[in-house]
Amino acid sequence: MESATLILLTAALITGFSKFSVGGMGMLIVPVLMLAYPGLEALGILVPIYIFADLIAVFIYRNSVNWTVLFRLLPLLVIGMGVGAWFLSQMSGDQFALLIGSTILGMLLLGIWLDYHEAAFMRHPFTAKTVGLVAGTISMTASAAGPILSLYMMEQRLDKESYVSTRAWLFLMIDLAKVPLLYKLGFVNAETTLLGLQSIPAMLVGGLIGYLLLRKMQFQQFKWLIRMVAAIAAVKIFLF
Repeated sequence: MESATLILLTAALITGFSKFSVGGMGMLIVPVLMLAYPGLEALGILVPIYIFADLIAVFIYRNSVNWTVLFRLLPLLVIGMGVGAWFLSQMSGDQFALLIGSTILGMLLLGIWLDYHEAAFMRHPFTAKTVGLVAGTISMTASAAGPILSLYMMEQRLDKESYVSTRAWLFLMIDLAKVPLLYKLGFVNAETTLLGLQSIPAMLVGGLIGYLLLRKMQFQQFKWLIRMVAAIAAVKIFLF
């Protein structure tokens, strides 16, 4: 098996695992895929993988969505995606790599800081607008908005089923909204779509693993493993 194919399948496996378990692994998926597809095409390849996973997650967790939390985020999130699309239209491949690496490191530092500080500010009404704008921009440019959106929803005191369901619906809306924007920018095309669809079986395997392990995993250890691998990927992006 070629190394590019192996990397693509690994990214799809991680995507499935993330979508059907604790989430927040977007900051790892893009840099892994960029090891084989270093340009902006990585965003286009991920679109069909994400949407297929989102549709399954929405079907599985369809009964407990909290529409109030969802629609509180959406207006500014859509604006943020427009801002992100504008950024992408101005970027070269090298600038994109720098943005991805910087975003990952920034999200890692934010996650570590929030481990040791109270995050009650995430329940403030103004925070929803800020999170929506920032998450929309990060989602469009780096597909790494999962950690901040997951943190926001966890702080809304949702029960487990409502948290998973609301997150699934939110990311389905985000990923569907990306399609016309990325298509217009030339990052979604027949080639990237075919590559993404070819990796769906690996995504399904990852999803099954995530679904089965959701209740058994040690979340703190899992979280630090994600951070370690993401940091290594970010350093590799900067150096190579």
